[in-house]
Amino acid sequence: MVPIHMHSLLPSLIALAALICSSLSAAPRPNIIVIMADDVGYSDIGCFGSEIETPNLDALASGGLRFTQFYNTARCCPTRASLLTGLYAHQAGIGHMVDAWSEKVGEAYAGDLSKRAVTIAEALKPAGYATYMTGKWHVTNMTAPQNDADKHNWPLQRGFDRFYGTIHGAGSFFDPNTLVRDNTFISPFADAEYKPREFYYTDAINDQASRFITEHHARNPGQPFFLYMAHTAAHWPMHAKESDIAKYRGRYDTGYDATRSARLDKMKRLGLLDPQWQVTPQAGDWSRVENKAWESRCMEVFAAMIDCMDQGIGRVIETLKKNDQFDNTLILFLQDNGGCAEGMGRAGAFKQRADKPSLPSLANDYLQPDMIPKQTRDGFPMRQGLGVMPGGADTYIGYGKAWANVSNTPFREYKHWEHEGGISTPLIAHWPKGIANERHGKLDAQPGHLIDLMATCVDLSGASYPTEFKGNAIQPMEGISLVPAFEGKTLARTQPIFWEHEGNRAIRIGEWKLVSMHPKSWELYHIPTDRTEMRDLASAQPDRVKAMASQWEAWAKRVGVRPWPLNGGDGKKGKGNKKSQ
Repeated sequence: MVPIHMHSLLPSLIALAALICSSLSAAPRPNIIVIMADDVGYSDIGCFGSEIETPNLDALASGGLRFTQFYNTARCCPTRASLLTGLYAHQAGIGHMVDAWSEKVGEAYAGDLSKRAVTIAEALKPAGYATYMTGKWHVTNMTAPQNDADKHNWPLQRGFDRFYGTIHGAGSFFDPNTLVRDNTFISPFADAEYKPREFYYTDAINDQASRFITEHHARNPGQPFFLYMAHTAAHWPMHAKESDIAKYRGRYDTGYDATRSARLDKMKRLGLLDPQWQVTPQAGDWSRVENKAWESRCMEVFAAMIDCMDQGIGRVIETLKKNDQFDNTLILFLQDNGGCAEGMGRAGAFKQRADKPSLPSLANDYLQPDMIPKQTRDGFPMRQGLGVMPGGADTYIGYGKAWANVSNTPFREYKHWEHEGGISTPLIAHWPKGIANERHGKLDAQPGHLIDLMATCVDLSGASYPTEFKGNAIQPMEGISLVPAFEGKTLARTQPIFWEHEGNRAIRIGEWKLVSMHPKSWELYHIPTDRTEMRDLASAQPDRVKAMASQWEAWAKRVGVRPWPLNGGDGKKGKGNKKSQ
């Protein structure tokens, strides 16, 4: 029998026992890794229809969950700002790119990450998370810093404990500009901490991520971490190691249409392409291509870049497993925009100057300042133009519109635009301890957006999203947690999803999408039956168009969207506009 005086303690003892049992049975808070690729189309990885070999991403998909209607913002800088903050890009200060327009058109276009926003790192750090980043930052003005105050929006100043990567948005993979370790510019060839046999930026991003994981586990066992890996693959220039290019030699000799047709067939088998969707037309005519060897080589290099990225992700996965961290790590993989139709380096024929076939070699400690280097380290001048075979460090071109159309199979348009080809990204979610076994390998068609990643991280970490940070009022999160989908539940989305970039506009409400390519009128599509956006219903449903357009206008006013092109009141386009980065 329980003594009389103990009866009053029984409720407390039972509650304490329940709490102890609950804490013992609950999985610890997960590590979170967000991996993002650059200028990669919807169908460019194997588990979303590609012939490109991505076994590590495919394995994550088969052991996890694939979101098939996840969206980015259609461009580098806005996507990164939205991902990092859980806000729409305009709210985060990156309404266009990293161009300083705030004085004339408002803070939505400051080109610098807003102080009225917190990054995921800043939100998770007070909850006890260590925070790391490797890769492309690209959310701050590119003025060369004169002192530490000018680095106010660099990664370490925005919540990250360690950083290895580039501040700028594009550059050579063999000699990247604005390369930084923690808070200091470095040369990849005079870096005492990383000395590979051959420097290649994609490898460096993955290798440094693995290093951060290993060092974290050794120094802080048991502490959860957040790691953001922002790859530059497969953004131009088309640079790859010859050993990776060799795997794809000859694979694209049959051209655009044959490659795209094979992807369409595979997407149907995977359940990613509804037979009732009308497929968009192929952008290029292979029979009319004069230099087929050059065009094939462009796609061979592009494929090699993605293949190399996947290999490095595999090394990160192995590092997690070696440190017994794999099962309780949520890995999210996505892309920043659709395939890139920009014509970087493809115009005109290359002409070698006879008086300068080579240049003096550069010192190992030389800090590369240029997005397009003038030369390689060993003195070869940079080559651009029709017929220049891409891949090597002395070349600087993109793969072109026709191959971008293949990348975006089966959708319309490209990076920059808000049609599905510009904003659709695969999202792979893998977390053995957190995603129900019956969900492994499944497709989830619930719409999602970059704004949801902050909400997901806050949800899983137990962090408190702040209303104030460093003396600044913080805007509320715009997204919702994706965690219910991990268990097969319905996402709690109550608001539309919105887009605007360079005057291109869109709004998604349930099954309906309203979209416009600047300066054209609104188009209306029923996504379940026409995700390829081939049957415009705007004229048949004017009331729906009017209602959705009104909601978009209210949102645009709320977040600070301005008419395109941006004018500072003097009729001139804002300072520093860069079309391609």
